[in-house]
Amino acid sequence: MGERMKFVVVGAGGVGKSALTIRFLQDKFVSEYDPTIEDTYRKTLTIDKKSVYLDILDTAGQEEYSSMRNTFYQNGDGFIIVYSVTNKESYNKVEEIIDRILRIKDADKYPMIVVGNKCDLIGQREISRKKAENDYKKKDITVLESSAKRNMNVHTIFEELVRSVRKSIFLQSLEEQQQKKGKSKRCLIM
Repeated sequence: MGERMKFVVVGAGGVGKSALTIRFLQDKFVSEYDPTIEDTYRKTLTIDKKSVYLDILDTAGQEEYSSMRNTFYQNGDGFIIVYSVTNKESYNKVEEIIDRILRIKDADKYPMIVVGNKCDLIGQREISRKKAENDYKKKDITVLESSAKRNMNVHTIFEELVRSVRKSIFLQSLEEQQQKKGKSKRCLIM
């Protein structure tokens, strides 16, 4: 069996987290809004000729479920942080979510992608793609826009996050090897 990764899909309520997840898993669009508490899905796919088994946790965006998020964040290997390009408030929550993930993971950087969903609603746009890209470029976080309704970039989001997690694991392994080499080269005089 291939690699196994846990992805957590987070963001404010009503931004399309479930719609993106269901579009990715079942290739169908769910238009009615049904607030999620927590749903877990599984999918196996091949990316860059390697099999990967994904556990995808679709989380609640509503504030009353915020206490559950710490547990979700602790267990995630990668994060898809979703906002709606038609809702500035949802975009303003992204920074807070990123900071919380990094604090819980005790890291300066972690595999994550910021996703501006509902980009098909052109006339209702409140957040430009350029603004999002500029805001997260300094943190080296990939920003993508998507439309669950039109199936735009949905698979790309998950594929890019798999690549990001793989890169993170590889870099961590290199760092550990360097630390081991550094320790073995020490001289002990008795």
